[in-house]
Amino acid sequence: MLDLGLSKMALIGAVALIVIGPEKLPRVARTVGTLLGKAQRYVADVKAEVNRSMDLEELKKMKETVETAARDVEQSVQTTASDFEKDWAETTAGLSSPEPTGWEPPPPEYKHPGKNWRLKRGAVPQWYKARSGVRTKALSGAARVARYRPKPLN
Repeated sequence: MLDLGLSKMALIGAVALIVIGPEKLPRVARTVGTLLGKAQRYVADVKAEVNRSMDLEELKKMKETVETAARDVEQSVQTTASDFEKDWAETTAGLSSPEPTGWEPPPPEYKHPGKNWRLKRGAVPQWYKARSGVRTKALSGAARVARYRPKPLN
């Protein structure tokens, strides 16, 4: 890359001041700065795209390895299951199945929920609400404004 030190930057600045002139130098410096910024952003975007493509390739490889491992596990489970089924069939071949006795469990009996519609068991008494300051009645917005509006000083 370019090796620009402080002395080289000062030399470039002095030459630019002489060639371009002091009136146009700030505008040219701004233009050069914006162009350099755009170039840096473009290079950063290209680097990010290359990194994403490399990561994508790595992920594809990893996906393939995981899929092959899953297939291997599935095949081993299937072979183990088939071996187990064969062993189970051999073991249970000599056993006779029990005859049905005809007994069925009785259906569950109806149990009354024990509710009394006249009695509210969780009700809080009115005197307790009044003493603790719980609001028992809802006020509309207009009623609330009328109630809490300061009284005029006459």
